[in-house]
Amino acid sequence: MNETDKRLAALAAIKEIQPGMVVGLGTGSTAAFAIEALGERVRGGLAIRAVATSLATEAHARAVGITLIDLPAEIDLTIDGADEIDDGLRAIKGAGGAMLREKIVAAASKRMVVIADGSKRVAAIGAAKIPVETLPFAQGFVAARLEKLGGAPVLRAGFVTDQGNCILDCRFAADTDKELLAAQIDAIPGALGHGLFLTEVDAAYIAADGVVTRLERGARTR
Repeated sequence: MNETDKRLAALAAIKEIQPGMVVGLGTGSTAAFAIEALGERVRGGLAIRAVATSLATEAHARAVGITLIDLPAEIDLTIDGADEIDDGLRAIKGAGGAMLREKIVAAASKRMVVIADGSKRVAAIGAAKIPVETLPFAQGFVAARLEKLGGAPVLRAGFVTDQGNCILDCRFAADTDKELLAAQIDAIPGALGHGLFLTEVDAAYIAADGVVTRLERGARTR
């Protein structure tokens, strides 16, 4: 992982933030660079309000002076990281365990931007584990259903989400139909959210060796 590239991607993305916006703030090491840089802009006079996708992000945002609000009906722009993202802007998220709140914030957003270093860009998503946030009461049931779908779920040991739930990290065959899989996981009672972000991402800023590339849904790479 290249910390310089993470920061470059974050700096490129926050240029999209305009005064008066409501901004969704993602979770993870790359999103942390965006929060830090946005804090500098806020201290310089930029007036925005933000929604945090995790308690860790909330604490970071407050520490750098960003005003936080409860989830509104609509968010102007969300900036978040990803564990994998392909050129079709399909992503896998959730290594940090915040994908349920991240997906809710993404659903409320007019625009979602992913920031990443070049190691996260892949030809096709699927090598990374797909996390499934699960109601503890339903853990065994959900795990069995995921196995029937062809997954190999493993409980993330010693981890509890901000909502008090557990996470099952799942391996699936690389050629698994991700759209079908997302719908099948959504249909499991007790499975509260998963890390497949197949339609939510509108753009991505990906930095590799000091060069930032922007991918835009329905547009050419820039």
